[in-house]
Amino acid sequence: MAKVAFIGLGVMGYPMAGHLARAGHQLCVYNRTAAKAAQWVAEFSGSSASTPREAVQGAELVMVCVGNDDDLRSVVLGPDGAFAAMAAGAVLVDHTTASANVARELAVLAAEHELGFLDAPVSGGQAGAQNGILTVMVGGEQVFYDRAAPVIDSYARMIKLMGPVGSGQLTKMVNQICIGGLVQGLSEALHFAQCAGLEGHLAMEVISKGAAQSWQLENRHKTMLAGEFDFGFAVDWMRKDLSILLEEARRNGAQLPVTALVDQFYADVQAMGGGRWDTSSLIARLKPSGRA
Repeated sequence: MAKVAFIGLGVMGYPMAGHLARAGHQLCVYNRTAAKAAQWVAEFSGSSASTPREAVQGAELVMVCVGNDDDLRSVVLGPDGAFAAMAAGAVLVDHTTASANVARELAVLAAEHELGFLDAPVSGGQAGAQNGILTVMVGGEQVFYDRAAPVIDSYARMIKLMGPVGSGQLTKMVNQICIGGLVQGLSEALHFAQCAGLEGHLAMEVISKGAAQSWQLENRHKTMLAGEFDFGFAVDWMRKDLSILLEEARRNGAQLPVTALVDQFYADVQAMGGGRWDTSSLIARLKPSGRA
């Protein structure tokens, strides 16, 4: 069992840290909103700290799951950040979906502090975090991965070292490209089925047993047909992820015309007031399938 610090108790981090506690690891947590950290301690025991620096003292592994590059720097760097108090040899595992550049930046700084660093974004959404079945894409050195993987296993069903630092974030970008295109395709398919006079549920039941099968189809078509989107991974966060990956594509020369188009479709959903809707709300742009 490891001594672990967990920084960031949002919709993903809260249950992820809970799985670590249930597995018997010794946890100290930090959250920007102290009340959430107190709630977590009341539910899972462990302890909480008022700063990241206090939370990481004595920790062998430090898990971070926050919102974006700037949030990540705010909890890792500076006099109250994690790097200021992590012991030499400890490893920071960043579960934030952030840029590959910030991962490389923090890895250099970690090495200067004699620390390990892994970028390890996750896929599976809130349900995956709650059920402990996340997919974790990791970038970094094998020696650090080998130390962290048995602990990450508490909330994952798939963990894979993808290459050097930054590779985890790049793999997460591949994941988001796939999701955007799949959800738009599913939205158009459901819209077409209804316009053609088909019963959408029956059409999905049939094609789900063929080559069109996907997680999005299986888990989202019913709520999409019902116009229910008040759950899951928010459009605002998806647009943040798409912004990161489209910037990366401009750097590496990848051509992503469909992804760029879907990003604009998500902007339309935001303009409809759906910034906090699930990503499946792309169908709301189409009639008659979307919300009235």
